[in-house]
Amino acid sequence: MTNLPVRMARWSAGHPWRAIVGWILFVTLCLGAGIAAGTNQAATEDYRVGEAGRGEAVAAEGGLQQRPVERVLITAPPGSGPLDTAAADAAAKDVAARMGGLPEVRSVAAPVRSADGSAVRVDITMEGPELSGKKHVDPLLAQTAEVQRANPGLRVEEVGSPSISKGVEKLRGDDLARTEMIALPVTLITLLVVFSSLVMALVPLLLALTSIAAAIGLSALASHVFPDAGVGTNVILLIGLAVGVDYTLFYLKREREERAKAQGTLTPQAVVELAAATSGRAVVLSGFAVAVSSATLFLADDVIFSSIAVGAIVVTLVAVVSSLTVLPALLVKLVRRSERRAARKAARAAERGTTPKAKKQRTPGAGRFTAAVLRPVAKYPAAALTLTLAALLALAAPALGMKLTDMGRDTHSRDIVAMRTFDRLNAAFPELKSMHQVLVRADAGRSPEVTAALTALGQEFEGDPRTTGTPKVSTSKDKRISMLQIQVPHYVHTEAAQSALKDIRDTYIPRTVGEIEGAQTAVTGDVARYNDYPTHQKEKLPMIIAALLLVTFAMTVWAFRSVVLGLVGILLNLLSSAASLGVLVLVFQNTWAEGVLDFTSTGTIGSRVPLFLFVILFGLSMDYQVFVISRIREAVLSGVPTRKAIIDGIGSSAAVVTGAAAVMVTVFASFAALHLIEMKQIGFVLTVAVLLDAFVIRMLLLPALMLLLGEANWWPSRPSRAKADTPDLAPRPLQNVN
Repeated sequence: MTNLPVRMARWSAGHPWRAIVGWILFVTLCLGAGIAAGTNQAATEDYRVGEAGRGEAVAAEGGLQQRPVERVLITAPPGSGPLDTAAADAAAKDVAARMGGLPEVRSVAAPVRSADGSAVRVDITMEGPELSGKKHVDPLLAQTAEVQRANPGLRVEEVGSPSISKGVEKLRGDDLARTEMIALPVTLITLLVVFSSLVMALVPLLLALTSIAAAIGLSALASHVFPDAGVGTNVILLIGLAVGVDYTLFYLKREREERAKAQGTLTPQAVVELAAATSGRAVVLSGFAVAVSSATLFLADDVIFSSIAVGAIVVTLVAVVSSLTVLPALLVKLVRRSERRAARKAARAAERGTTPKAKKQRTPGAGRFTAAVLRPVAKYPAAALTLTLAALLALAAPALGMKLTDMGRDTHSRDIVAMRTFDRLNAAFPELKSMHQVLVRADAGRSPEVTAALTALGQEFEGDPRTTGTPKVSTSKDKRISMLQIQVPHYVHTEAAQSALKDIRDTYIPRTVGEIEGAQTAVTGDVARYNDYPTHQKEKLPMIIAALLLVTFAMTVWAFRSVVLGLVGILLNLLSSAASLGVLVLVFQNTWAEGVLDFTSTGTIGSRVPLFLFVILFGLSMDYQVFVISRIREAVLSGVPTRKAIIDGIGSSAAVVTGAAAVMVTVFASFAALHLIEMKQIGFVLTVAVLLDAFVIRMLLLPALMLLLGEANWWPSRPSRAKADTPDLAPRPLQNVN
């Protein structure tokens, strides 16, 4: 692990043009292969989880599965008075005639008038599985627009899962484009502040962008094994820009430091090798930690998290490869270019008989702000530890009241045109808000018995305000699968919808179809999906957190040969994660921040957010952990006392950690500006987590804890023994300029 980055850097620095051209070819090949292979999108069956998923599978087995449905809503224009029923009926007939002739349409239902007579709707069932509707909905939307143009005295609009999904996809794309327009310039400005050089600032950004391009191509190939749920590209952009810039930043800063220390006595190749032996090793460890941490998402048994895992793993590993291969080549070329410019400048100065102005070198070590923060921590570590720990626990306290839910359709932004139609449709036809579906699989000979039992179950809801309409029983052609569908005039998150689901599962099924010998039952539908997905996540969360803790511990022990530091890593990650979740709950489960962050509170947190936070934060925090502790251990191995090594190591790495954190915060905060509430929550909580991790954990809690532990930090190894066991960081003599 120690020698690999050095060997790669040595070759790259010795053959810079080969390395640069090779990287360009690699990126082009990955992107081209991905485009040629295409992306394998997740199918409906890939999303099934819990009892609701089992019910969907049974329904599909009997040909009773949900299909993509669009609804055309006909109402009076705002402020125009009552609906012209004759004109509405004529428009409905026109809609039915137009839709019926489309190859994308399976069937068109008869027009339905609302109870108050204010609206007419036409239901159109599309061909194909439920999730494929958004790909083929454009012809339907075009026909609806034609009907609207032909009836200016009416409001004719269309809504359904396909058109809503299409609207969400467009909004997400627009948001991401805007995010890139914000994140890239701000990242460049941040890097300009760090390096004071446009060329050096562009290097991390270009490597990150090329890594993202290669990762997008590779993820398309990977989707043929792990289907893409439509979030892979988002994750690659989110993680790729952050880690891609960070890894390059670690390497560049160390190369600059070693070059300044050498004062011209070493060749550019030799300086690059020194940087590879230190920061290069930290990059490999950090990237491996992020990849392994992300891989724990496969334990969630969820296609969405599998897509996230693939995107995070691929882009992280590609970013590591770029920093170890093409980056040394670029550094050598840039340094040689800088040396040539300096030589020309010196020659011109000599001709004029003047002395060229020496370039001001930054003094290594802690900056003024960092020194001011570390000074009281070094003097009173116990007090610093106590106060910081108390503050983090106070921030974490609101997380105890966290309410997890699946962010369903009704939580989507009303900036999506289809969602405004969705609201008007549900106001006119409340029975469409949600539904329960009870599936039964039994021998074909028991079909009459099953039908009777399902009918009896439906009768349990007679007069119950939690449901509406007449329950409908459907049976498959082979008589083995039967389904009872009950309409619910309440949104899926309401107590009425959820309590009815509980009664069906716990009370009504056992005393009706549950008494049929050999019958297998499952409840699915909108309400069950909403209920079962968060439950599935809660069940998987402890196992994944346990795996993350084990990975964090093992990686830290492996990197630093210290059980104590492994336990410290676990503690710090848990504290930063818990505090971040507490802030998330404080902001998003309440309404006080709605105007500031431009959202409407659902009083809940998206069920995917905590799991995403734990996995990504545990991986990314290893960046800082490995980089900071590597500097401390490096000093200890060179004979510096542990106390001084801790202060100097944290002080000297503070500028890099701060710069890396600023880049990550820029990227994550731009995602907090998205309209989709779950993406907004993810962007916000990651922003908070990185800020806490970089400025509170690494500058206050970590030094205080390590100072109190002293020599125990390295248990069971000892610095002297560790030094003897550590391979030479520079495996061959470095060439001297002279």
